Amino acid sequence: MLYRLKMKLRSLAAGKGWFKPFYDIAHDIKGWLSRLKSDKRFALDDYKASTGKKLNLENPVTFDDKVWWLKLNNRDPLLTRCSDKYSVRGYVEDCGLGHLLNELYGVYEKAEDINFDSLPDRFILKTNHGCATNIICRDKAAFDRAAAIKKLSRALKENYYRKSREWNYKHIKPLIVCERLLEEKGPAGLVDYRFLCFEGKCKMIFADIETSNPDGTHYVNARRNVYDAAFHLLPVRFSRENYDPALVPKPDNFDEMLRYSEILAKPFAHCRVDFYNIEGNIIFGEITFHHAGGVNRIEPPEWGETLGSWIDLSSKSIVILP
Repeated sequence: MLYRLKMKLRSLAAGKGWFKPFYDIAHDIKGWLSRLKSDKRFALDDYKASTGKKLNLENPVTFDDKVWWLKLNNRDPLLTRCSDKYSVRGYVEDCGLGHLLNELYGVYEKAEDINFDSLPDRFILKTNHGCATNIICRDKAAFDRAAAIKKLSRALKENYYRKSREWNYKHIKPLIVCERLLEEKGPAGLVDYRFLCFEGKCKMIFADIETSNPDGTHYVNARRNVYDAAFHLLPVRFSRENYDPALVPKPDNFDEMLRYSEILAKPFAHCRVDFYNIEGNIIFGEITFHHAGGVNRIEPPEWGETLGSWIDLSSKSIVILP
């Protein structure tokens, strides 16, 4: 009952009507109160509230079970370096893949430090230490600089660990990153290719479209197709609605993307490596260690157990502190 009510309220808040400000305030209060919970208590309560299901941390079986287990137990310092959207650039370079990095315009400790006059007409701003802070500028003359500074200043004060209990975000020094705005003119727009890797081997790929609104905020009705490692469409729905596969044909340089994903994923028991592929140019997106925070709707549900079987919790790649 509570789960269905929560989903209804979340749906109402996705719009821009009178209800959204009240929902945001309630959400902030909930977030503040959740800080009083232990990581394990937070995990159990958050998963139940978000899915209506019970999380199994004592004997993890499903993909979500094991992702949450990793969130609570894996303390590999490399996770922090690669979760940082700025320092991960150094990791990509160390892997010999610096040519995949997007063009960097600037890095700032404070929003007030951004010299907008020195930036090109189109760019994207984001913080390095969290999620959903993207701000897109498509026309600098019409860009609301004051609103961007206000949003980024607030984001710099947040610690994403408190919202998600993802330890890898806990000790990231907050920064603002400005990069070239990536755009694709094809029928599907900008496609986000997400390679799910296990012990350095890709076993599943998401091809996501319509992931953001024009201003850079997340689009709640983004769509996703799921493929195997050979880019064969799978009969799976992973949290998002599917789309006509003809919109996103297999890229000519797909094998390169696959190889790059496995190079970057090699040190980890599990991660998701994201790329864009614009006019045949592969561009690194990010590395994510806990897809969707371990809160997913997988249909048919047997695939949740299949993906769970691909995560080896006894892996030597996992660092457990005494």
